[in-house]
Amino acid sequence: MGYVKWAIILIFWGFVGATLHYALPQHDTVRIVNTYEERQELNDWTRMFWATPDDQSATLINRDVQFIQAVRANGRPIVYRNEDTGWGWPFYFKFDTANLYTEAADKVSSKDNPEWVSVMHYGWRNEFLSIFPNAISVTPVDGPDYSPIPWFNIIFLTVLAAILWAIYVRWRRFRAAKIDPMVESVEDSLYAAGDAIDEKRGRFRRWLDSWKA
Repeated sequence: MGYVKWAIILIFWGFVGATLHYALPQHDTVRIVNTYEERQELNDWTRMFWATPDDQSATLINRDVQFIQAVRANGRPIVYRNEDTGWGWPFYFKFDTANLYTEAADKVSSKDNPEWVSVMHYGWRNEFLSIFPNAISVTPVDGPDYSPIPWFNIIFLTVLAAILWAIYVRWRRFRAAKIDPMVESVEDSLYAAGDAIDEKRGRFRRWLDSWKA
């Protein structure tokens, strides 16, 4: 039973960690090499990794999606999608897809004359599942070594940890003050009832033995 409990706990916190890693903003320093638009089929379970900024997009089985192709400083390619998030989750309230697409196209550069930018995004890139991180902003930077401090993530995770700790402490206090005494009272009542039953059973057996004698 203990293994099942810990397995459930690990699965739960693994899910929470994966959700935070997917939804929190990340920054990549890259060189944009191309922008293009392509129709995507959204009729399988991977649809959950695509944005649904409005009611209409939630029902379409395919639609045109903008993409931004880039190369990291180490030469590894990365492809971002460019979709509005609207008012939905994750709550970036992105409505400027057209503007971002224009900014990205304006930052296209070559290997001989690179122009480095920091792309803020959320999500994952998985080539096997054909899912892409969603670009939120494109900011020019001085060079490929640029690495911003993720202040938002630090503050958000600190506040989240403080809230969870406060909930945990209050739950422990509530459990010690209300639940544990109630459970102990029920257990004591059950034990007392069991003792009473044993005593009556013993009397009945002694009464039967007296007749046998």
